[in-house]
Amino acid sequence: MPRTALIVIDMLNTYAHEDAEALVPSVREALPGITTLLRHARADESPVLYVNDNFGEWRSHHGEILRVALEGRHRDLVEPVAPDEDSLFVVKARHSIFFETPLAYLLGRLEVERVVLCGQVTEQCVLYSALDAHIRHFDVVVAADAVAHIDADLAGAALRMMRTNMSATICRADEIAFGARRPE
Repeated sequence: MPRTALIVIDMLNTYAHEDAEALVPSVREALPGITTLLRHARADESPVLYVNDNFGEWRSHHGEILRVALEGRHRDLVEPVAPDEDSLFVVKARHSIFFETPLAYLLGRLEVERVVLCGQVTEQCVLYSALDAHIRHFDVVVAADAVAHIDADLAGAALRMMRTNMSATICRADEIAFGARRPE
C-alpha cells in the first residue's frame, strides 16, 4: 500500500463567518467520520497534517489558530479534532491546500503517494484541494462522511466530480486503511 497521509482541512474554525449557520449542522454530522480517520491514522503512525486557513491573520501560527478556534462559538466542533503533538501543520490563505503552500514539498519529503482528505467545505476547499492533489499525481481519497458542506446539492456534485474527473476514491471513513491496519 502506498504511504498515506490524512489531511484535515480547515477544521480549526471560529465559525464567525457568513456561512457558519449553514455549515455547522454538517460539521456536526462529519465529526464522527473525522475522529475515526484521526484515530486510525494515528494508530497506524501515518502522517496527519492539518491545513488551515489563517483567516487573514498573517502573524498567526498553528497554536494561535487553534487557541482562537477553541475560544470561538463552537468549541465543541474544534476540540474533538484538535491536533496532537505529532500532527503537522500548514497555513493556507486560499481554497486549495496546495496553493502557495509548502504542502507538496512536505508530502514529497514524507514519501506520501496517497492523500485522504477530510474537513470543510466539500464544495469549496475539499474540491479544489482534491483537484490540485490529482494534478500533482497523488492518489486521492475523500471520506464522504468526514466532509462538511454549506450546500448539500453542490457537495453531492463536488463528490461526483472528484470521483469522475479526478479518479478519487469516495468512501466512508471506516473503509479507509492507512497502513498495515485494515478496516474493521
